[in-house]
Amino acid sequence: MATKQKFSTFEDMLAGSEMPVLVDFYAPWCGPCQMMSGFLSQVKSQMGDRLQIVKINTDNYPAIASKHRIEALPTMVLFKNGQPCDRIEGVLKPEQLVQRLQSNL
Repeated sequence: MATKQKFSTFEDMLAGSEMPVLVDFYAPWCGPCQMMSGFLSQVKSQMGDRLQIVKINTDNYPAIASKHRIEALPTMVLFKNGQPCDRIEGVLKPEQLVQRLQSNL
């Protein structure tokens, strides 16, 4: 689903992406976050190359989470052209998430 990549900054990663980026803000201790991880694998297989999915562990990157006002987990933010265009808090089933993402792509 997600591949580990290194960037100098989170903003560089967003700005350098030619496709929309769905950022999954999660924590390893969060049960609903673990559920979303499996759902995101299904979403990626349905969306294919129309969407990049990136996972950000809020325990490891609290400054990024704070900058994007992440107050609940899981929270997913869809970025287009480096800018947030949709925010999803809580668990959505794969088909619900795909439908919501397609309306924003």
